[in-house]
Amino acid sequence: MENKSKILIIDDEEVVLDSCNQILEGSNYHVATALDGALGLKMVQELLPDLVFIDLKMPGVSGFEVLENISTFDPTIVTIVITGYATVSSAVDAMKKGAYDFLPKPFTPDEFRMITRRGIEKRRLELETIALKREREMLREHFAAVVSHELKAPLSAVQQNLFVLAAELTGQLTEAQRSRLERMKSSIDGLLNLIHTWLRVLSVEFGKIQESFKPTSVTTTITKSIEIVQPIATRKDIKIHNTMEEPLDLVFGDEGTLVEAIVNILSNAIKYSQMGSEVFIKTEEKENHVIISVTDTGVGILKEDLPYIFNDFFAGKSGLGAERGSGLGLGITRRIIEAHHGTISAESEFGKGSTFVIRIPAQNHL
Repeated sequence: MENKSKILIIDDEEVVLDSCNQILEGSNYHVATALDGALGLKMVQELLPDLVFIDLKMPGVSGFEVLENISTFDPTIVTIVITGYATVSSAVDAMKKGAYDFLPKPFTPDEFRMITRRGIEKRRLELETIALKREREMLREHFAAVVSHELKAPLSAVQQNLFVLAAELTGQLTEAQRSRLERMKSSIDGLLNLIHTWLRVLSVEFGKIQESFKPTSVTTTITKSIEIVQPIATRKDIKIHNTMEEPLDLVFGDEGTLVEAIVNILSNAIKYSQMGSEVFIKTEEKENHVIISVTDTGVGILKEDLPYIFNDFFAGKSGLGAERGSGLGLGITRRIIEAHHGTISAESEFGKGSTFVIRIPAQNHL
């Protein structure tokens, strides 16, 4: 048996309630009515409707109070205001309190049917979005558990046994055997690091880092980031040019995760650049934002890949000789910057290099 969408109409005029009932008669809806706001709120809790029509001008509990209460009780319930006292200001106020739409009296049957269909469709989409989000979170949690238990545990065991084996065979191995053992240890270290990154992407709620936000120096953050990647740059004979336009305002954020985000961008710039090339990082304050740009002259990004590079697990095609990444660093970076109420974007020309730009609100302009 098909479930009927539930509609509640709250209005102090019986003629309006009767009229709305007649308009929807024969449709696939279960319709209930209430003659005042207090009864309407009680029926909302009992009926759990999909759509509620509310008259703004009612004695006792007003339509605005009903709107606020419904929004607090269940914000997914779609509310539509119907009133004979329609003004622009009342419509704006109703929208601010959670109303989805506004229908002035008098209205035709076709107008009422159309807005009802739209309201029910809005409710359906709201519930589908919530269900999909819940399903996605469950899949993430399940996958994180599988990755941790089925992959991390046995690899950690192998790693520990290799350490023991290397210690027991000290002095007995040939140079070739020691080299093979070191390669095995290095490969397992790489796999474990990749698993740790997966788990971070799957299980960490980056919104929680806002709990540790405080005034943070961008200058210090940039300096620490460069210090971290400098050894990698030195090995590839890549020079990092750091330009800062002083003075720079502080940002309200978390230094540790900001360093992680900038290190990810700088590491990519170095990773995808040729030996002996250059990487440029520039920091300035403009339009009430601190702007950090990282430019390289590396292999670049294909035009068709550019819209997807900040997605988790996306690893696009790269030029010959470039290292291939896990496809996770930029996804983590995007979420860190968004947690700081900022944005990150990229421009690139394949074979000529890329520029990544981070924009974070300056503290004095939040």
